[in-house]
Amino acid sequence: MKEIVLVAALSENHAIGKDNQLLWHLPEDLKRFRAMTLGHTVVMGRKTFDSIGKPLPKRKNVVLTRNTNWSHPEVSVYNDMEKAIAGCAEETLMILGGAEIYGQSMLLADRLELTHVHGHFEGDAFFPPIDENIWEAEHGERKTDAASGISYTFSRWLRKQP
Repeated sequence: MKEIVLVAALSENHAIGKDNQLLWHLPEDLKRFRAMTLGHTVVMGRKTFDSIGKPLPKRKNVVLTRNTNWSHPEVSVYNDMEKAIAGCAEETLMILGGAEIYGQSMLLADRLELTHVHGHFEGDAFFPPIDENIWEAEHGERKTDAASGISYTFSRWLRKQP
C-alpha cells in the first residue's frame, strides 16, 4: 500500500525557508532526514530541487514543476501532484517541500515526520497549518544543537482514524 509522508523542519511560526535556503543547520535533523528517506521516492518542487542542486542519492527523485519544458536526466518530472502520486506505483512517497508542495499534499498525507525548531524565524516559505482534529502527534524529547544553541523536537503525526 502506498504511504504519503511529509518530511519537514519548521519553526514555531511554521517558517521552513527563506530565499530557497534552510533557516538553520541541525546535523541531527539532517541525519534523521537521510535515514528516513534513503531507499524511498522523494517528491519535491523544482525550487526545492534547485536549492539542493542535484538529485538525492540512493532515492528515486521526483520533481513537480509547472514548466513543461523542464527536465533533468536523473529525475522523474511531473506537472501535477495527482499524476506524480499515480506514477509512483506502490511506493512510500516522502514529500520534501517546498511550501506549495506541502500545501498540495497535506490532505493526501498519511503521516508527518516533523522537526519542530523552537523559536520564531523570519521566512518566506511556510509549512501549512496542522489541524489537530485530523492529526495526532507523538513527540520526542527536546534536544539542543551544541554548535548553534537551537533547540528542536522530532515528532511523528499520524492521521486520526475517522
